[in-house]
Amino acid sequence: MAAPKKVAAPKKAVAPKRAAKTSAPPKAVARKTSASGTPAKATARKPTPAKKTAPAKKAAPAAVTPAKAAPTKITPAKPPRNESHTALVRRARRINRELGEVYPYAHPELDFENPFQLVVATVLSAQTTDLRVNQTTPALFGKYPTPEDLAAANPEEVEEILRPTGFFRAKTKSVIGLSKALRDDFGGEVPGRLEDLVKLPGVGRKTAFVVLGNAFGRPGITVDTHFQRLVRRWQWTDATEPDKIEAAIGGLFPKSEWTMLSHHVIFHGRRICHARKPACGACSIAPLCPAYGEGETDPEKAQKLLKYEKGGFPGQRLNPPQSYLDAGGIPAPPLGATIPSAPAPGASAPGAPAPASAGPAPGSPAREAG
Repeated sequence: MAAPKKVAAPKKAVAPKRAAKTSAPPKAVARKTSASGTPAKATARKPTPAKKTAPAKKAAPAAVTPAKAAPTKITPAKPPRNESHTALVRRARRINRELGEVYPYAHPELDFENPFQLVVATVLSAQTTDLRVNQTTPALFGKYPTPEDLAAANPEEVEEILRPTGFFRAKTKSVIGLSKALRDDFGGEVPGRLEDLVKLPGVGRKTAFVVLGNAFGRPGITVDTHFQRLVRRWQWTDATEPDKIEAAIGGLFPKSEWTMLSHHVIFHGRRICHARKPACGACSIAPLCPAYGEGETDPEKAQKLLKYEKGGFPGQRLNPPQSYLDAGGIPAPPLGATIPSAPAPGASAPGAPAPASAGPAPGSPAREAG
């Protein structure tokens, strides 16, 4: 008989796996209940305070550079090839009117108190500046105030006084000679006629017209180096000899305007319309000038070429007229004194004085004779 088969024991039931824990909501733990029923304190994560961000610095506004206005283009005012005399008269008189507005204070740039001082100072001004003459004549007239005094002077003493003006020996001979002529032929008085003045030693037509126009109020045209240069630049005449220039220009203007015309032209020639470097870019009559462009046309560069009161420098007279001072002119320093330099850009007053031993400041009037 077969043995009975073993019955396999039933397999143990496998306990079901615990359900996966549900994760707590972020950043918080759910409260658990203890066995005693007392709810446990839930631990919540403290929120991390946000870091304070420093406010961004405001960028400084970029400096705005004003755009430079484009300079007005000026073309030389060339007169027509066959310009009529009437057209030339109108053109010349218009330029003189413009100059009169620029230099309403124009005057003779020699210091004088009477006709004798003026005729002597004008003779001394040859081949030197009016400034140097004005610095020298106070000592001369202080020692020899009248024609009689100078006529009797010791030539060697006069030469020593006049040495700073250059050519002092020839000038001494002239001023002593004209003083003797005034004493012997004119009763110690300066004559008021052209034909008499030109008879005096050292006195030509130019000197005579300076004396007549400024000491006697009688019109005259002073044809000096500046006058000659400018009237040719403006094409008022092509003459080169002083007497021919005088006649040509005299025919363009009324006689009553001759003296002031001379002052206007000479002032302009000394301050702006220089021989070698005319300041075209700073010239008020540039639109009327046939020679515009011969000099510096850039306004900033041209400004640096201006002289005397136009450039902030002292003038030539130690005792200028009040109208000149009112217009911003500066009196010239006496001989041997320090000379102020031109004011720096933006400065309200002239700069510190330069030593007298130093050379003239760049652009100062002492660099150009006359």
